[in-house]
Amino acid sequence: MERWSPWWREEEDPTVEAWERSPVKWVPKEVAKLSLDPFSLNFVSGPRQVGKTTLVKLAVRDLLLAGKDRRSVLYLSCDELSDHKELGEVLDGYLNSRKSWSLRRSYIFLDEVTFVSEWWRAVKARIDSGALRGDVVTVTGSASIDLLRQKEYFPGRRGRGVDLTLMPLDFASYLDVLSPGLKERKSAASLLDVGEAMAANWLHAGEMGRLFLQYLETGGFPLSMREMAESGRVTAAAKSLLDGIRGDWVRAGRSEGTMKEVVRCVVEARGNPVSWLGLARGASIGSPHTSRAYVETLRDLLLLTVLEFIRPDGQVVPRKNRKLHFVDPFVAKTLARYAGVDADEPAVAEGVVASHIARPCSAYYWKNGSEVDVVSLEGKKQVGVEVKWGFKAARTPRHLHDCFVLDKAKVPVFLGSLAVTPT
Repeated sequence: MERWSPWWREEEDPTVEAWERSPVKWVPKEVAKLSLDPFSLNFVSGPRQVGKTTLVKLAVRDLLLAGKDRRSVLYLSCDELSDHKELGEVLDGYLNSRKSWSLRRSYIFLDEVTFVSEWWRAVKARIDSGALRGDVVTVTGSASIDLLRQKEYFPGRRGRGVDLTLMPLDFASYLDVLSPGLKERKSAASLLDVGEAMAANWLHAGEMGRLFLQYLETGGFPLSMREMAESGRVTAAAKSLLDGIRGDWVRAGRSEGTMKEVVRCVVEARGNPVSWLGLARGASIGSPHTSRAYVETLRDLLLLTVLEFIRPDGQVVPRKNRKLHFVDPFVAKTLARYAGVDADEPAVAEGVVASHIARPCSAYYWKNGSEVDVVSLEGKKQVGVEVKWGFKAARTPRHLHDCFVLDKAKVPVFLGSLAVTPT
């Protein structure tokens, strides 16, 4: 336990030390949203390499700075544990030691807990026995599929706990980190107000455009942003991200070869609507149900945004073709290279816009002769967004309350003016 929690020995934590030395660093907003009032059982999920461990270690740092007893804060890296029995033994060992130290309350962080087979049994049993009644327990997991399912094992046992999803930085937050001088820009929480914010921020269009081209390479991942700042490339970060994603596919019971074919088809669709049957044929899969299952795995791993068709009357039509976008440009380009195809820059830019809108808003698309890349519902009003990164004719349908037509210069200003609330 001391190996995982070096502050017990009054030593600095390596993760926090690396964060402090980094040329690019920020404190995730989710740190302040963790419930630290007993009893709490918090769940923190998010894609690979998005910074969940850093979030946990910064929460530990804040607890120690607040004067909490060092031995009352326990961090366990669960990728070194095999099953719930082993996890239970470690927890019991700590709880017995805590009793001898006369500590009444603990802050327990179980990082990447989904690596542990049936981990929930160890935690649930100790909640039910009352052993954790005065504590705060936070569990994290990259395999959001597993974590979402396992939350169901704790009905009435969460206390004041919260659910947090840590996503790659949106472009507005990216600007805050890399260009603090732009923090004073105007932002809009609604698409109905973003036009006014864009007009106010237009004087920063040059700086926003320069950083957006960099964002298309690094995305909002800490490791890729840091590697770009230090060496001007993202090679190691891409390998690390891909290794983690491939592991999650296998753990989800998906064939890596089939997943590669599905990824290739998603990239080659270039943001155009696709059917389950068309995807199955393109990936040489026997069944549209199988292609749907693979796409849903990508979505559940927080790698893919799925847009469904919406009618002018506001009705969503799930049986229609859907548009598939990767949630982050770094994910899009890393997976495209893995699948052996080129990522189309206009399609990547459209995906960035669609995924940004889908975080705080409902997001769909519309097509009937002409097409609207993204349609969002603002109350009962439909607002459209059309991305013209390359040459693309645009005609605004009459049923839309408003429609933004974004070219290369406007996309960065639009995204930098949109306040994206973390999911």
